[in-house]
Amino acid sequence: MQELTVRGFIMPRLCRLLVVLIIINLGLMAGRSAAAPAKDAKYYDSRGLSSFKKGKYDQAIADFTQAIKLNPRDAVAYHNRGYCYNNKHQYDKAIADYDKALEINPNFSYAYASRGLAYTQKKEYDKAIEDYNKAIELKPDRDTTYDNRGTAFFLKEDYDSAIADFRKAIELNPKFLLAYNNLGYAYYMKGDLDKAIAEFDEAIKLNPKFIVSYNNRGLAYFDKKEYDKAMADYNTALKIDRRCFACFNKLGLVYYEKKDYDKAIADYLAATKLYPAYTIAWNNLGLAYYQKKQYKKAIAFYDKAIQLDQNYANAYNNRGLAYYHAKAEDKASADFSKAIELNPDFARAYNNRAYVYYQQKDFKKAAEDVHRAQDLKFTVDPELVENLRRLAAKKD
Repeated sequence: MQELTVRGFIMPRLCRLLVVLIIINLGLMAGRSAAAPAKDAKYYDSRGLSSFKKGKYDQAIADFTQAIKLNPRDAVAYHNRGYCYNNKHQYDKAIADYDKALEINPNFSYAYASRGLAYTQKKEYDKAIEDYNKAIELKPDRDTTYDNRGTAFFLKEDYDSAIADFRKAIELNPKFLLAYNNLGYAYYMKGDLDKAIAEFDEAIKLNPKFIVSYNNRGLAYFDKKEYDKAMADYNTALKIDRRCFACFNKLGLVYYEKKDYDKAIADYLAATKLYPAYTIAWNNLGLAYYQKKQYKKAIAFYDKAIQLDQNYANAYNNRGLAYYHAKAEDKASADFSKAIELNPDFARAYNNRAYVYYQQKDFKKAAEDVHRAQDLKFTVDPELVENLRRLAAKKD
């Protein structure tokens, strides 16, 4: 019978997403409008901006609210209060304030751009792009707006449009660090790893201590199977900041691929020590112990991952594999079923559950799961398929 493999279950892309890879530029606070007629409103506007810069968003909101009371036509105060709400993750309140700012001043390009940010945070990418389009129409030379629109396109998985916008941002500002990084990541997602690396190189030239681009370049080298270069980038990132929990996790991924499971475990543990809620690193610890055939320890770490995220289908599937090899077939079946419940298109989980049913001599259910896995384009072990076919023929 075929080994129930966990190859590919590290899910490195999920690991990557815990690092801030696509950075939305948040430098859109508008300056004070010189046209505001009320001296007291100007005072509160100024104090609100000062509080915002110090991260005192509640105080800033109070000041901008007072400015609005004194001058209800102060579009800038509405914008700035909305921006404070945006930074507090209160996106609907932010959008309401941007709406008001635009009602007062329909040509307020900053308000369109800032509302685009809020819609991006709400994952309403089409609305965001529409606002960025208007902001660019009003002010076509602002590099950050192209970068932000590129981010919205990226999140829609429209990588070609994202690349065009990141390139435009760089054309407008050849020293735009974040745009180089984002352009590299868009190429990475298209699978153009050499172009991705070239853009990350440019970002690193601009700022040799920019940890995000070292991480991203490491990802590209990892996918090219140039593991030593990937490790060099992750280690450089850790020299810059030893608190980079994702860097430790990525180092663990490299050691895992090199089958050095003890070193992988050490790095995964370092990641979870820095960030105890790092679900994926707990899952990766389970995978490493699974490869060492220490199934009880693997199960314990999968338990931790599931405790942190009860909808983590991969962790249920992986724990099911560990239970299977620990001769706990009923628990294995339950975990595979849970993984399928969470992700009905999880082909590998159907495949794995088929093996359990086969061992339990429930050949009908095994065959059903095999057919489902095959429907999902999963390559099932031909030996299992043939055995089930023969059993069905005998029954007939």
